[in-house]
Amino acid sequence: MKGKLHGIIFSYEKRGGLRELTESRMPASVPFAGRYRLIDFILSSMVNAGMTDVGVAIQGNYQSLLDHLGSGKDWDLSRKHGGLRLLPAFADDNVVGGIREYRGKLEALAGVRSYLEGIRQKHVVLADSDLIINIPIQDVYQAHIASGADITAVCTSNVESDADVTFFRLDETGRVRETLFPLRDRAGCHRSLEIYVLSKELLLNLVDECMSHDLTSFRGAVLQSKAKELHIQSYVWDGYAAQIRSVKEYYDRSLELLDPAIRREVFPAERPIHTKERNDASTYVDPAGVCCNCLVADGCTIEGTVENSILFRGVSVAKGAEVKGCILMQDTTVSRDAVLQNVIADKDVVVKDSCTLMGTPDYPMTIAKGSVV
Repeated sequence: MKGKLHGIIFSYEKRGGLRELTESRMPASVPFAGRYRLIDFILSSMVNAGMTDVGVAIQGNYQSLLDHLGSGKDWDLSRKHGGLRLLPAFADDNVVGGIREYRGKLEALAGVRSYLEGIRQKHVVLADSDLIINIPIQDVYQAHIASGADITAVCTSNVESDADVTFFRLDETGRVRETLFPLRDRAGCHRSLEIYVLSKELLLNLVDECMSHDLTSFRGAVLQSKAKELHIQSYVWDGYAAQIRSVKEYYDRSLELLDPAIRREVFPAERPIHTKERNDASTYVDPAGVCCNCLVADGCTIEGTVENSILFRGVSVAKGAEVKGCILMQDTTVSRDAVLQNVIADKDVVVKDSCTLMGTPDYPMTIAKGSVV
């Protein structure tokens, strides 16, 4: 498998539903599961499949993502030739400020067309960066070759989602006959996971053809309009997959990881999830402290009570404090006698003494990065 596929990850899209979590970052770099970022999951799936060249299309407020990815060393993608390549938006002289927001995947690809021409591999994997999944992409590629399809689209029979997602109607052979969005009646449909395999040659042809008519949406101009012209084959993934496109989805999918069965699906030993290394001391739980049914990263100090929660690296919970059903990101401090329930605290938040913050499972309270409350 090594060297047969080239990965392209789209991390330029803004997700309004993530609100405070994306005020200072793109969705790709939103922290998840105690020590990871959203992009780590699809990037690790690519690396685990033997992919040595990956391009990441970026735009907007991407400093956090640059800091996280660096040279790609933590994913074994720091190479003289190929490896990890960050693909920023090109300047547009016709737009005030010089940069125009991409209107769709095809426009993002057209903006880096010279990069596409230089791809050494015959086939390309396109994927979004906000997908929590651990999928053997080599199996998808092998199914793509065996079917003789023009495009293979990874999808799931689980159609539950509150976000703007894409749905497929398949025939008895698994071929995509219709692409639908938005869709209320989802019976008999499959939800796209926004992972596609196709040849480099076809990708370049589609980009050129669609952009010559100012068609920028991959799902509209390709998946929907060319369903009869192209052989678009499904690859149904029945394993765990979650698209993080709202605060509610982020909260629910995060706390799902407290279930050992789901955790084993997301983090199987044979396909590790890689991330930026940070060397912290071991977590300390005070003899009087309580930590029950939690996912706790390195470097935390727990002197109060923490239940059914996720603590990222460097979180501190002082004596008398109570934390229940919360997600506390890196270096958050919960001071004495504070009470937090159903709260998402971004990085470097400080909760003062005796402060009470209460959300609900349906409407978790979100505290922006660096806030003092």
